[in-house]
Amino acid sequence: MTNTFDGSVPRYGVGGPDMPRNTRVPAQPDAPGDIWKTNLAADAADAADVNDDTLSGMEIPLYAISDAGNGNADDDMATALRPPHKRLWLRILLIVLAVLAVAAVAGFFTARWYYQDKAAPGVMFAGASVAGQNSEQLAATVKSAVENTKITVTDSQGNTVTASLKDLGVNVNQKQTVSALIAAKDGNPFVRINPFSKQNVKLAATTDKLALSQYLTGKLIPNDSQAIASTIAYDQTSQKFTVTVGRGGQAPVTDNVVKAIDQALDTPGTTRTASITYTQTDMPISEAAATTAADQANAGLGLSITINNGDATTYKIPAATIASWTVTTADPAKGTIAVSYNKQAISDYMNGELGNQLNQTKTNQVDLVDTSGNVIMTRTKGVNGVAIKDTATVADQVYSALSANRSATLTVASDVTKFDTEQQKVTWKIVVDRSKQTATVYNNDQVVQTFNVCTGKTGKHETTPGNYFIYLKYQVQDMRGTNDDGSQYLSKGVKWVSYFNGGQGFHTAGWNAAGIASGDPTGHGSHGCVNMNEADAKWIYDNCPDGTLVQVVGAQPTAPVR
Repeated sequence: MTNTFDGSVPRYGVGGPDMPRNTRVPAQPDAPGDIWKTNLAADAADAADVNDDTLSGMEIPLYAISDAGNGNADDDMATALRPPHKRLWLRILLIVLAVLAVAAVAGFFTARWYYQDKAAPGVMFAGASVAGQNSEQLAATVKSAVENTKITVTDSQGNTVTASLKDLGVNVNQKQTVSALIAAKDGNPFVRINPFSKQNVKLAATTDKLALSQYLTGKLIPNDSQAIASTIAYDQTSQKFTVTVGRGGQAPVTDNVVKAIDQALDTPGTTRTASITYTQTDMPISEAAATTAADQANAGLGLSITINNGDATTYKIPAATIASWTVTTADPAKGTIAVSYNKQAISDYMNGELGNQLNQTKTNQVDLVDTSGNVIMTRTKGVNGVAIKDTATVADQVYSALSANRSATLTVASDVTKFDTEQQKVTWKIVVDRSKQTATVYNNDQVVQTFNVCTGKTGKHETTPGNYFIYLKYQVQDMRGTNDDGSQYLSKGVKWVSYFNGGQGFHTAGWNAAGIASGDPTGHGSHGCVNMNEADAKWIYDNCPDGTLVQVVGAQPTAPVR
């Protein structure tokens, strides 16, 4: 053992040739405690598993290393002597990786949210990126591209015409195109926000080949040489599809133009060129082909497509509406006219119009009851509240029925709210007794007044028996109607009118004083109203409010009763 000094405090070496390793040595009296000191040079031979920079010149308290009799002191010492800066860098690395992972996840969800209603990165239209554009911006982009798309058509004689897509019978669906741009790359959320994944979206459009042929014919072929195809169209006067017969002549061969249009739809916004030739034809579309198509379209107009709301209301699609959905696709090159139906137009109609026809506002029922609570009549019939929903499903059903040329009775899904029933006790009541030709007024079942009257003419215009209520009043009214001989009558300035059953009511009838006095509806009966003297009719007008019960009873007399 060698006694070494590195200052004023004595230290003891460990691991030399004269002392076993890991042997505890008492400290000097002035030492701060029991200390191990490891000399790397002395232990190099049997400490090959310990790094030089781990042990060199380091001192630790004895109590930090204890083998507890298990013989692992060397491993414990190696662990205790590991440099703290290595563990610090490992922790920093893990923290950095965790932060990056959190940022990546947050970035993914942020990007996914941001592009949910916009064109995704990598979506291409008209040869350029539209990433980040919302539906309004995309609509403007599509519109601009369509306006800048032209086709220059040249024939073998050097005649040239430059036309827009619309000129050539191309119908661009801007709404569908915008929807396709927003939905592009929507299958995989990781692919959708990846800017290196590209997808080109073309214009959503259809081409009317008859309109294309007619446009080029009109622009490039002299009038007296033009071939005209037979066509069909809906005639508002006859309310059916009719045929316009064509004629033979010269017609353009449009194959190259159709190819140019397809290329323009794929990448719009530029001017493309196409050449055409001509062919001589008897008639591009024959009268027979057009007649067959018209018959098919008219068969569709005859179908009965009825939709109900699952409660009390039914709506039949008008033939004129079906006509507006009917699409005729003519192909002069093939000599055909195909009849189909516009699915989008049907869907739009159902979404916009069906609610107007089938929704119901809830109306509570009002029953008139007597003093014992017995129902006399229903003053207001109850109506359930109905709000239709899922018009898309019924639109598909309508489209399927029309396409299959069959009638259909359909039910649209709806939410129904049941009406409540209220009871109103009758206070005022007028009993019109036809057999006595009187009108007796009751209030709380007590007779208030009885008047002489003359009811409707026996056998022709009798006042209708039943329970009613006063619902409409006029101080003065001009009355019009039809006489038995078919002529029209006009009674001007009729006073104190109280209607209770459609056009039947109480009113002054100065011209029928004799009929009222004698109670003679057979000889002096009215057209259904209850004729009264002016003072009596005014009394009812003034004293019997709207809602007064009117009961018409008794047999119709065949002679005067007074």
